[in-house]
Amino acid sequence: MPWPEVSIVSSRLEFVTLAMSDEVNIRVLCRRFGVCPSTAYKWIRRYERDGPTGLEDQSRRPHYSPKRTPKNIESQILVVRDQHPSWGGRKIQDILLKKGISSVPSPSTITQILRRNDRLDPAESEKNKTWRRFEEKVPNALWQMDFKGHFPLLKGRCHPLTVLDDHSRYSVGLQACGNEQAPTVKERLTGVFERYGLPDRFLVDNATPWGGRSPWDLTGLTIWLIRLGIGVIHSRPYHPQTLGKDERFHRTLNEEVLRHRAWLDLDQCQRAFDKWRLTYNLERPHEALDMAVPAERYRPSSRTFPKQLLPLEYAPGDLVRKVQDKGEFSFKGRLFQVSRALRGHPVAMRATRIDGVFDVFFCHKKLSTIDLNSTPKGTMTSLSP
Repeated sequence: MPWPEVSIVSSRLEFVTLAMSDEVNIRVLCRRFGVCPSTAYKWIRRYERDGPTGLEDQSRRPHYSPKRTPKNIESQILVVRDQHPSWGGRKIQDILLKKGISSVPSPSTITQILRRNDRLDPAESEKNKTWRRFEEKVPNALWQMDFKGHFPLLKGRCHPLTVLDDHSRYSVGLQACGNEQAPTVKERLTGVFERYGLPDRFLVDNATPWGGRSPWDLTGLTIWLIRLGIGVIHSRPYHPQTLGKDERFHRTLNEEVLRHRAWLDLDQCQRAFDKWRLTYNLERPHEALDMAVPAERYRPSSRTFPKQLLPLEYAPGDLVRKVQDKGEFSFKGRLFQVSRALRGHPVAMRATRIDGVFDVFFCHKKLSTIDLNSTPKGTMTSLSP
């Protein structure tokens, strides 16, 4: 029968003690305890070598990691960090390279080393997410998207959808929409993607249709973007300045196009938007670009928009589960709640270096981490990042 997890070491000790007794049939004992013979002999060897501590769960971390950063490089990274506690991976990498140190890891690897050695404060990391306001180094690395405040028409209302390249300030999309619903946005973005290609990431706020009940909750629109291979980043709640470039674009649009003018319908708005967008991209000098125009810095993306989405595939070692109608999935005798927008989609559990701890992924996006050691069987748990 299954052993209670709270006494698993004690149960192993009992089993090993009995198994090491004279004239005991170990295979019969294995059947009674529900243990395979190979595992039984492994515990007996551990007990003979290490005593009761040998019966505790062993780390699954490999004894040899050929791609792991050498200890001396890791030590120098920590020395620089301790000297400059506010420096991140990019600055530390630059310092080590200037010192002539070979085999310096990437900034992201350095960040992982800092995190592994408790050099990163999670609260401070959360505060520093506003770093995304700075300019990306290349076009299409990040697009900002938002709705400008809607305004009345003689027939209905106009909801301007704006999409701006972060590096160049190039307006890749300025659409006069009749609503802010997901099908409308998807249709307009499809036209943008067909012309300019796909960005690496999108920065959006937490409102509909790309925001859910919380900043990490998925919607049908964000699922579509993720399946296209686009990273979706949500701004911090109540911090519109995170989308500062797009907010500034809205002010310019209002001052140069919308202000003091009455509008008939969406078609009239779209014609005016199209005309002004060309002026903005091709003729209007931009102070943040040293008086260059956005078109001088923008190039269409090399990532083309696919005619249809490819089937979802995960790595061979991933444990895949299908999300049910209410947004839950079952794993190892436990129920986990995710976004209802994921119903019908497969999610993958990817083992970490800690036994019983798994990262949960949808496509390339990490949704959360689950710890089976602290989640009793038969329970329902809502996942969050």
